[in-house]
Amino acid sequence: MSLIRRRKPSKTPASESKPQKAALDEEDEEDEDDKNKKLPSKGKKPGEKPRWSCVDSCCWFIGCICVTWWVLLFLYNAMPASFPQYVNKAIHGPLPDPPGEKLRKEGLQARHPVVFVPGIVTGGLELWEGHHCAEGLFRKRLWGGTFGEVYKRPLCWVEHMSLDNETGLDPCGIRVRPVAGLVAADYFAPGYFVWAVLIANLARIGYEEKTMYMAAYDWRLSFQNTEVRDQTLSQIKSNIELMVATNGGKRAVVIPHSMGVLYFLHFMKWVEAPAPMGGGGGPDWCARHIKAVMNIGGPFLGVPKAIAGLLSAEAKDVAVARAIAPGFLDNDIFHIQTLQHVMKMTRTWDSTMSMIPRGGNTIWGGLNWSPEDGYVCRRKREKSNDTHIVSGTGSGSAVSQTKCANYGRIISFGKEVAEAPSSEIERIDFRGAVKGHSVANTTCRDLWTEYHDMGPGGIKAVAEYKVYTAESVLDLLHFVAPKMMARGTSHFSYGIADNLDDPKYQHYKYWSNPLETKLPNAPEMEIFSLYGVGKPTERAYIYKLSPAAECYIPFQIDTSADDEDSCVRDGVYSVDGDETVPVLSSGFMCAKGWRGKTRFNPSGIRTYIREYNHSPPANLLEGRGTQSGAHVDIMGNFALIEDVIRVAAGASGEDLGGDHVYSDIFKWSEKIDLHL
Repeated sequence: MSLIRRRKPSKTPASESKPQKAALDEEDEEDEDDKNKKLPSKGKKPGEKPRWSCVDSCCWFIGCICVTWWVLLFLYNAMPASFPQYVNKAIHGPLPDPPGEKLRKEGLQARHPVVFVPGIVTGGLELWEGHHCAEGLFRKRLWGGTFGEVYKRPLCWVEHMSLDNETGLDPCGIRVRPVAGLVAADYFAPGYFVWAVLIANLARIGYEEKTMYMAAYDWRLSFQNTEVRDQTLSQIKSNIELMVATNGGKRAVVIPHSMGVLYFLHFMKWVEAPAPMGGGGGPDWCARHIKAVMNIGGPFLGVPKAIAGLLSAEAKDVAVARAIAPGFLDNDIFHIQTLQHVMKMTRTWDSTMSMIPRGGNTIWGGLNWSPEDGYVCRRKREKSNDTHIVSGTGSGSAVSQTKCANYGRIISFGKEVAEAPSSEIERIDFRGAVKGHSVANTTCRDLWTEYHDMGPGGIKAVAEYKVYTAESVLDLLHFVAPKMMARGTSHFSYGIADNLDDPKYQHYKYWSNPLETKLPNAPEMEIFSLYGVGKPTERAYIYKLSPAAECYIPFQIDTSADDEDSCVRDGVYSVDGDETVPVLSSGFMCAKGWRGKTRFNPSGIRTYIREYNHSPPANLLEGRGTQSGAHVDIMGNFALIEDVIRVAAGASGEDLGGDHVYSDIFKWSEKIDLHL
């Protein structure tokens, strides 16, 4: 109801009757109400609805996120620490003891000193000297931790994380160094563990910092350059010697992960080689100081994923994101890190070239064959109780109905090329092609890559060769990135040795290739290969030419290529593995190359394969899972942690039960014709 305003009495003629006055008052009030109803608001036309702008939507969206975040944060902090465990226990029953607690109850105690060797990208890096744009970042982490500088000053971050493109060492005026201690790689980022779970479980049986050592190193450098610049290999040697001496002569258990497996393989040759190239420890150093090497997720023979990274700065996940937002990752939008920035930076990291596939077509297959021929996606595996080996052979009907993927063709330009018989593929050799040059570098500035020195002719020649195997892909990388590969081939080698007694194999470039070097003379030492299986893992790629543009990467994975029958999805062929390293790379050396006395293992070091079948977390409260087989998440796998602790407490491979295999690694290894 409208409010009735009293009107001042006015003098009216005496002749005016009272009923007339009342009627006039009511008429005035109605007129006033109508005016109030019809009166438009400021800035709006009559009958127009309020507008809802994009800014309003953004504000509401941000506000909802902030309110939700603060509510969840409040509830998390107000929640008792034991509440998640209580809920999980109520739903799923009592939780199993962590491996360290379980083995402590069995009476196991710390015995052998333990050395951790982190892999690529998992170790923290901090700034010791930088340019003006990095002011205030002294000894702050540029890699690892919160990664705050990536979005605060992205181009400055790229500049400081890059190495010199000629030397592979520090650029002028920049010093980035590895973080020291266990904190170097316990967590990659807040809440994302790498070594933390394993360290905590070792502590439960009595380990502490004096009996555990994190062999942190600058994972961007070539392995030999970590010694040249930082004397890292010498520090690892000294620390192992100290730990052995202060623990009553008990030899160390070394646990490398991912690229750290190759790094420690290099170390074992370096430490026994004479100075100045080596550490001068003598031919029996490893026998005197190392009990076991427990390699986790080791890319002994490289990974095809490294090829995609070097060729187009992408892998499966990046390719899918690139397909969803085609222009976003290819353009310098708001100066954020695009694929061009990533390529410019990672191509200065010599360590990435340590994981290019080794062994050529002998190991990885050719145009018409590969060791994994007949692999069936998503097959059921049945475990054999007698041998602890799970049969990976699918039924005959399943294999016959499934297309055979040509895994030996690591890169194919077009799905039809990937599937065609080799006799029907017309190829034009790219090696003698005239590269030419692209337009002058006027707009690309710091994003100028070696692709711009190829020109359209060179790019076309690469695509017309159509298909690349493990051997020809090396020629491809030399063609598209000659500067990068010139540095890489001076530090790494990718072949198979004919005669390991040839003096040339005493050079450090061969030390991280298990097919071109011998294991130490240490018959009492044991070597384990521990890795996950049951996760689709990148093995080969279908490529296409990118639309021509300024400062662009001319090749990209063709995410439109899909075929469930031949294990190709989003342009990527997958096989069994841990999502990063295929089973063939992780398991072949311990399954065949080093098994028994071979020319690669002259002293007969015992080797064991321990596979861990992937099982996703049962619920959200389980985090990343206690039975994961993924490349990094396996570091929290309870079965793997238990195996590591038992060996550190004195057990041997035979005490663990020998090999424990789910995949077809032994069958695939037999298909490889390698002189042993």
